[in-house]
Amino acid sequence: MPRNRKKRISRHLQMSLPPREAAPGEGPGPEINLIHFTELSFTEKRLSSLEDLPEFFEEGETAWIDITGLNDNALLMDTAERFGIHPLVLEDICNTGQRAKSEDYDNYQYTVLKMVTWDEESMQVEVEQVSMVLFPKVLITFQERPGDLFEPVRQRLRKGKGRLRKEGADYLAYSLLDAIVDGYFLLLEKIGDQVEVLEGELLSAPETGTAARLHELRREMIFLRKAAWPLREAVASLERSGPLSGGTTAVYMRDLYDHVIQVIDGIETIRDILSGMLDIYLSTVSNRMNEIMKVLTVIATIFIPLTFIAGVYGMNFALMPELQWKWGYPAVLAVMAGTALWMLAFFRRKGWL
Repeated sequence: MPRNRKKRISRHLQMSLPPREAAPGEGPGPEINLIHFTELSFTEKRLSSLEDLPEFFEEGETAWIDITGLNDNALLMDTAERFGIHPLVLEDICNTGQRAKSEDYDNYQYTVLKMVTWDEESMQVEVEQVSMVLFPKVLITFQERPGDLFEPVRQRLRKGKGRLRKEGADYLAYSLLDAIVDGYFLLLEKIGDQVEVLEGELLSAPETGTAARLHELRREMIFLRKAAWPLREAVASLERSGPLSGGTTAVYMRDLYDHVIQVIDGIETIRDILSGMLDIYLSTVSNRMNEIMKVLTVIATIFIPLTFIAGVYGMNFALMPELQWKWGYPAVLAVMAGTALWMLAFFRRKGWL
């Protein structure tokens, strides 16, 4: 299991903090990125602190505040105070072992879910918690570390393509959710490639490392399953109630829910394939062992009569006529060779070789 995942699980198992105490998370220093836009304008900049936020946004303007890094407790508390975020929500943001869920508060919608990516170097799944606080005109996202799946959304905002700049914060939140769900599809493709490689190894020459890789992929799929099933519940909750359940965004949320179902189906399919591959591996190893044992058994069986003949003429009796015969030794060797050849022919005729 990856080291960072162990940390997340250990934090998840710890006792919850008091409601008004938010523990700073782990990771690099925080970054605050602000994007605010209308259909005809777009502004993007990095803020040194929340003091640099505009005092007000223009009519029809939507703002996206992206906070990366959860180790600055003062910044998180300041964000909660400025926007009226409940202390329990702030606690969930800081504790990165949360299940995917969505909660509707008086003037905002809080959503937390897992963003998954594939690390090409370690060949493992990387998991990061993403929290979203959606207000009528402002969307605040909290990430554990730099690097995410949101760059295509940012590019669409910069270029003004599609309807993203025409809609409000609710459609922006949907777009980010859709990018995260698409990340699950990309991850399943990567794991599918690994499964194909393992299938080739199983059919050619399975090794001990093949079994270890199989077990590792099965653990990854179990972890993905635990992340995807709560995601289904969270998206269903967003579809039923809250700012994303009404207006033009409702249709897209139904489509997003269908995508989550497809992700879960893909996870279950790969899990079944890996289980079958493990059975194939065990059967292949067992067959190889049977072949080895068959060869050893044939060799031992052939040597049984040869050992008997050698044992007979190895007895120390004085009156053994063959011992005095000139051709006795080569005759015994010929009999032993003939016996071995006859037994090999007999085994082949029976189909045992």
